Amino acid sequence: MSIEFLLTSMVVILLPGTGVIYTLVIGLGQGLRPSIVAAFGCTLGIVPHIFASIVGLAAVLHASAVAFQVVKILGVAYLVYMAWSVLRDKGVLQVREDKTTMTARQIVARGIVLNLLNPKLSLFFLAFLPQFVPVGTATPTMTMLGLAGVFMLLTFVVFVGYGAAAAATRDYVISKPIVMRWLRRSFAGTFGLLGLRLALSDR
Repeated sequence: MSIEFLLTSMVVILLPGTGVIYTLVIGLGQGLRPSIVAAFGCTLGIVPHIFASIVGLAAVLHASAVAFQVVKILGVAYLVYMAWSVLRDKGVLQVREDKTTMTARQIVARGIVLNLLNPKLSLFFLAFLPQFVPVGTATPTMTMLGLAGVFMLLTFVVFVGYGAAAAATRDYVISKPIVMRWLRRSFAGTFGLLGLRLALSDR
């Protein structure tokens, strides 16, 4: 494993995307432990994309405009749903003292779905992982699985950090309703923009 792989992975993971925003939302809404669960769910959502890339399904997705469009539409619809849920306070971003808005199973499920319905992740891994497999490697599949495992571990650690930072601000947010209102609008707008960006993308 090269230092280039680690640095590239960290840059990709640190860039705010749907998983980061979702983890921040849960950290603010329900605290540290639920944010760790959210990070775990988002990390699990990467698994199907990694295996799709390794077995070649991502190539099919890339070649078939219909398959790509179907997955993309589902992803856009879910991001719009998340934006609406946050804006209308449907349990995604409810900051209160008891921290019992969503169960761990619900948090994990939403995290998985958010990443699962992003067709660009499969294409990303299809292009990303092979670059770091040394030429002449006897077991390239195992090498890619190892790299993917490291990428997932880094993702989980970074997302936990994001969630912890968000959870640390809960008390301040609880004491400032106007801050909560603007945060809700900001997160809803971010989910909406991510959905729009996905809708307008070709590949």
